Amino acid sequence: GTDGVRGVAGKDLTCELALQIGRGTAAVLTSLDGHRPKILIGKDTRVSGDMLESTLAAGLCSVGADVELLGVIPTPGVAYLVRKYHADAGIMISASHNPMEFNGIKIFKGDGYKLPDEVENQIEAHVFNNCTDIRLAEGADIGRIKMCRTGVKDYVDFLQEHIDADLTGLKVLFDCANGASARVAQELFPRLGCECGFIGTQQDGVSVNDGCGSTHLETLEAAVKQGGYDCGIAFDGDADRCLACDENGAEIDGDKIIALVGTDMKERGRLDGNTVVVTVMSNLGFMKYMQSLGIETARTAVGDRYVLEEMRARGYAIGGEQSGHVIFLHHSTTGDGELTAGKLLKLLARKHREEGTKMSELNAVYTKFPQVLINLTADKEQKQAYKEDEYIATLPIGYADGFIRKNQGRKVYINGKYYEIVGRVCMDQMMVRVDENVKIGDQVEIFGEHISLESMAKDLDTISYEVLCLISKRVPRVYVQDGQVKELL
Repeated sequence: GTDGVRGVAGKDLTCELALQIGRGTAAVLTSLDGHRPKILIGKDTRVSGDMLESTLAAGLCSVGADVELLGVIPTPGVAYLVRKYHADAGIMISASHNPMEFNGIKIFKGDGYKLPDEVENQIEAHVFNNCTDIRLAEGADIGRIKMCRTGVKDYVDFLQEHIDADLTGLKVLFDCANGASARVAQELFPRLGCECGFIGTQQDGVSVNDGCGSTHLETLEAAVKQGGYDCGIAFDGDADRCLACDENGAEIDGDKIIALVGTDMKERGRLDGNTVVVTVMSNLGFMKYMQSLGIETARTAVGDRYVLEEMRARGYAIGGEQSGHVIFLHHSTTGDGELTAGKLLKLLARKHREEGTKMSELNAVYTKFPQVLINLTADKEQKQAYKEDEYIATLPIGYADGFIRKNQGRKVYINGKYYEIVGRVCMDQMMVRVDENVKIGDQVEIFGEHISLESMAKDLDTISYEVLCLISKRVPRVYVQDGQVKELL
C-alpha cells in the first residue's frame, strides 16, 4: 500500500507475511551500509499485536538485526524514539482507526520519517520472492531481542517539553479509544496542569475503536456535556490523530484545529511561509477563513504522506487532514494526536485566562459550508481490478493521480451559470465548489447529468454549497436523500 501493510490479522496479514517483512526489512537495512541494524518495534492494544510482534522480531533477528520492543505506544512515539535511541528503523504494529480485527505494519527510517518508496520497493521485492534470496544469520550473527522499558516515559517527556503549556483552570475529558494513547495521556495531561477525566482506557485487546475514540465522537460529546467539561479530546487507536468537541458537545475537526492553531502561529511569527497545508477534502468554509486572514493554503491529495511531502518540500510548519491528522514539523516527523491536543488546549488555556474564552467561541471562528461526502466500499479484488483496468491505464497521467490536472478548469452548469471544477476528492469523485446562493430545488448539471440539490439541502433555505458529485461510469451514480444513499435515476 501507500503507507505500509494493512489487513485482517491472521487472514490478510499473517504470521508468515510478518516474518517475511521482518527479514526483508533487515536485509535491506543491512545492505545499505553493512552494519548490524537496531530496530524498534511498537504496537497498539489489538489482540493480534503480540502475535505480529513476535513474528516480526523473529524475522528481523533471523537476518542479523537486533530488536528492542517498546510495547504499547502511539505511532508518533515510535517515530520520535527511533531518533532518540539512534535506531536504524522503527516499526509500528497498528491499524490506526480501523476495527480490532485489522492490523498493520508501518516502518519509519532512522530519522523518524516513513520509508521512501524505493526502500519500500526493495523490501516488497524480497517479500514477493518469499525471501529466498536472503542469507539467514547463523550462530553469533543471529540478532537479539530485549525489552525497552523507558519508551513511554521518554515520549511523555518529549511531549511535555514541546507542548510547553500550563493548562491550569481547564477541565478536559479524554477518550483514548481503548488504544495506544491511554497510558501516555494519563501521564502527560495531569502533568500539564488540567483537571482530567479519561474514558476509553481498556487494554483488553478487542475494544480498540469500538464505539469510542475519534471515529465515534458521539460518545465523547455526550460525556462532555453530562460531566460539565470545558472540552473533550478524542484519539484513534494509535493516537496519530485527534479530534475534539467543545463544552456543548459540538465537533471540532482537523480543519478547525489547523485554522485555530495556524492562526495563532501566524500571530506569533511561527507560520513558516505564511501557509498551512491541507487536502482536497478540506471544507470551503476553512478555505475562505484562511483567505480572509491572509494565510495561504497549499492543497494536496488525500493522505497525510502527501501533506508531509508538501511541507518538507516547501518548508511549511503545519499541515493536516480534516480527519484529525495534524503535523507540526517544528516538533515531529509525523501526525501526533497528543501533541495536537496539547497545542489546541494550550491555545484555549491562554485565551481562557486572558479573556474568559470558551471552546465553543473558538469553535465558532468560521462556519463550515455544507459538505456531502459519499464513500464507495471496495474490497481488495475490486481495488486491484481498478489498478489493472485497461481503460484507466490509457489515461495520460493515471486516473487517480492525474484527475485534478486532467479536469481542473472544466465547467459545470448551475442555475444558468457556469462554475469551475477545483479538485479531485478521491479516485471516482469530483468536487465542485459553488460559492453562490443556491435555493432548494435548483438543478445542477454535471456533464449532462441533472442532480437535485434538494436532497443535499435538507431543511436549509438558502445556502452556499460544496457539492460532491460522482462522475465515474464504472460505479453506480448515487445521491443522498433522507439519510439514504440512492442510485441516480
